[in-house]
Amino acid sequence: MIKLVPTLSLVVFIILFSCQSSSEKKDWQILFNGEDLSGWDTYLGQEWTQVNDSTFRPAGEPVGLNKDPKGIFSVAKVDQQNVIRISGEQWGGISTTSEFSNYHLKLQFKWGEAKHRPKANAKRDSGLLYHAVGAHGADGGFWMRSQEFQVQEGDTGDYWGVAGGVMDVPTRQEGENYIYDAAAAMRVFSEKSDIGRHATKFPDAEKPTGEWNTLELICFGDTAIHIVNGKVVMALYNSRQLTETGELPLKKGKIQLQSEGAELFYKDIMIKPISEVPEGVN
Repeated sequence: MIKLVPTLSLVVFIILFSCQSSSEKKDWQILFNGEDLSGWDTYLGQEWTQVNDSTFRPAGEPVGLNKDPKGIFSVAKVDQQNVIRISGEQWGGISTTSEFSNYHLKLQFKWGEAKHRPKANAKRDSGLLYHAVGAHGADGGFWMRSQEFQVQEGDTGDYWGVAGGVMDVPTRQEGENYIYDAAAAMRVFSEKSDIGRHATKFPDAEKPTGEWNTLELICFGDTAIHIVNGKVVMALYNSRQLTETGELPLKKGKIQLQSEGAELFYKDIMIKPISEVPEGVN
């Protein structure tokens, strides 16, 4: 099995891979048809209830799979184009019905205006979950086990291990933060790791709130690359998952977009298979 390491050649490969000519568009599979949510499932967890002035807790039964009475997930027209709107009012996710491995994913997102409890006073938050497997609601009652390409104001490109997702990321430590650095030591990020399940991207390539951002995710074998607006902000290795029988590989799964308290829009969602790594990348 080919192993990728965080080298300059890998970064060059990613940049070149991102620059596709219009003649190559035919090679991409469109995941959002621009008309409806065909090819996607929705899942919504419990409602948030207010316990006191500053505390909220989920209560009641989950709404469940493909039940969306409040229209959390819908198709809307934004900037004269049909897009997926996620209201954020209730937490959950919209996931592809198909699983994918060895691919290059592209999409665009833009923040909306509305924010909802329990994050009405927090940063706008969502997430691109990949290699999503197992039961819906595994993470806090809302999301599937997966690896997360964070989508959050100022933090887009970060990594979170979701419901047992594990990754190795080269990082340098600055205070309590572990920041991506291709030349630094490899560290393990998971919910059982001493340093936690969150790694911080570098550099910050996100555009100001209200502008469209282009996200690209490249997954090959057990390696993943997070790209924001054309800049590589993190490379991650040895994708795996925590299970009852120990760690197992996690190299394939669904793609899930989170609803997590903030309105946002997604468009131009497309995916292309990768069959090999170019020469010079090893």
